[in-house]
Amino acid sequence: MTDHGRYPFSPLPGRPIYDWPGAKRLAVYVALNLETFDFGSGLGAELAPGGPQPDVLNYAWRDWGNRVGAWRIRDMLDALQMPASILVNSRIYRDCPGLIEAFRARGDEIVGHGRTNSERQGILDEAEERALIAEATGILTREEGKAPAGWLGPWISQSRVTPDLLAEAGYRYLLDWCHDDQPIWFATRNGGRILAVPYPQELNDIPAIVARKDTGRQFAEAIVDAFDEMLEQSKSAPLVMGIALHPYIVGQPQRLRPLRQALAHIARHRDGIWITTAGAIAEHAAAQAPA
Repeated sequence: MTDHGRYPFSPLPGRPIYDWPGAKRLAVYVALNLETFDFGSGLGAELAPGGPQPDVLNYAWRDWGNRVGAWRIRDMLDALQMPASILVNSRIYRDCPGLIEAFRARGDEIVGHGRTNSERQGILDEAEERALIAEATGILTREEGKAPAGWLGPWISQSRVTPDLLAEAGYRYLLDWCHDDQPIWFATRNGGRILAVPYPQELNDIPAIVARKDTGRQFAEAIVDAFDEMLEQSKSAPLVMGIALHPYIVGQPQRLRPLRQALAHIARHRDGIWITTAGAIAEHAAAQAPA
């Protein structure tokens, strides 16, 4: 049997209790994926089964997200006064000029998300993966004026050494693992460590809408149900609730309307919860649970 060796088993009940800022127990963040794709090759989510390349139907559907859907989501977040963690393919700066700048102007957190979502990093050898991380990080650092603190691999793709490479590249947290409702320290080689912040795979529009074929209304209802339940559960422990969005999916009008209603439900509870970013969660958790 093999084991990842990154963290020991620890049931949630019985862990040390701490609060989020403002003596709150539920932290909520929106993760908005801004991604770019190769035309005529590589990976990409599908609205319908694609034909031979170039797969115009699905490429254009995804491209609509950056040209239209992302801007509608930006306006929705503005209206709800909600921050976001923007998970950025570094090639977006070249492919979609002005897009990241619009979210930067809101003060949103910029998170590393590889070069493009046409590729997986976990299939690369160590040198190639290190180079991918370095390339993407260098572009984000140059464009944003500071290095990103967090990383989500394209397609949640990790090799056995990804946490080591991220820690060695200066990252303070990663988002790929959905194994807990609290931030958890990962051990990395040579005595290092990196924090894993919970990233949702259930409250994520690709698994929900593309894979399970949920409607936009069903996805929104799941967000509300999860929030109400986690708000109750957080009375006994600090919890993290993430919501993962892709503009080409939930930016569509028929899905944006119920999503707005779900997020408005959360926003109405802002006095009793911490609506924040993944990076702020990581920073606070690292200070509260340093070991």
